[in-house]
Amino acid sequence: MPARENRFMKTMRSPALYTNATVHPIKSEAGWGFPDLRELWAARELIYFFVLRDLKARYKQTIFGWTWALLQPFLTMVVFTVVFSIIARVPTGSVPYPIFNLSGLLLWTFFVNAFRGAATSLTTNGHLMRKVYFPRLVFPLGDIFATLVDFVISLPLLFAMLLFFQIVPTWHLVWIPVFVLIAMFTAFGFGLWVAAIHVRYRDIGHFLPFLTQVWMYGTPVVYPYDLVPEWMRPFYNLNPMVGVIDGMRWALLGSGRAPDITLLYGVVVIVVVMVSGLVFFRHMEAEFADVV
Repeated sequence: MPARENRFMKTMRSPALYTNATVHPIKSEAGWGFPDLRELWAARELIYFFVLRDLKARYKQTIFGWTWALLQPFLTMVVFTVVFSIIARVPTGSVPYPIFNLSGLLLWTFFVNAFRGAATSLTTNGHLMRKVYFPRLVFPLGDIFATLVDFVISLPLLFAMLLFFQIVPTWHLVWIPVFVLIAMFTAFGFGLWVAAIHVRYRDIGHFLPFLTQVWMYGTPVVYPYDLVPEWMRPFYNLNPMVGVIDGMRWALLGSGRAPDITLLYGVVVIVVVMVSGLVFFRHMEAEFADVV
């Protein structure tokens, strides 16, 4: 890293950089269409540096450091176990409630943090957008990948709980990356819509905690899918996180439902939201620097 930075600084101080440089004016053009993915690929190293920046800022001057990625879901699991297992007595069959809850909670926590980070990424980095141009999709992607690192750090907690309850996972574990990827695309798709709107209407930032809280209770995180009434399930299944959370439990514990039409419904919703989100983000991109 230091060697790369030294080469960069020497290049920036080089007179040839300014005497032989060609100036290209940057124009923001409004329109409907997809962002230039080739431009985004060229900025992939910038995404990497944004991920490092977010991770360093998140755990800077903290007592427990990166272990907060373990403590947050563990403490939440303890609270949910007391409320929903001991007090409300939510049935989970033969699976102990702590591991039932944690198996869905980890992926849900990743989704919520990634969604919130992507949704507020433009306003958080407004000072950068006003100074230099690069693909604005870098911001939500950087937040999502930084949250993915937290999720990976928290996985040992899940496997330690499986060992504690003497639960042996099956080959269904190979499905876990699929469910994580679907959750990531869900956070990205909805995050694009909210991020583009949040630049103009800051009320969205105040509404996000309430939205994600209601969304959690509309997802089988603290209760099993079987408790949802039959008449409600066609609407309930439109929530793309339903099939993801239920599938995660199936992959880890053997409980819940194997990937079925519910997951397919969710994937269709995600594709529609993500494609339309990319188009809408591209349309609004021209005014980001002026409004933020």
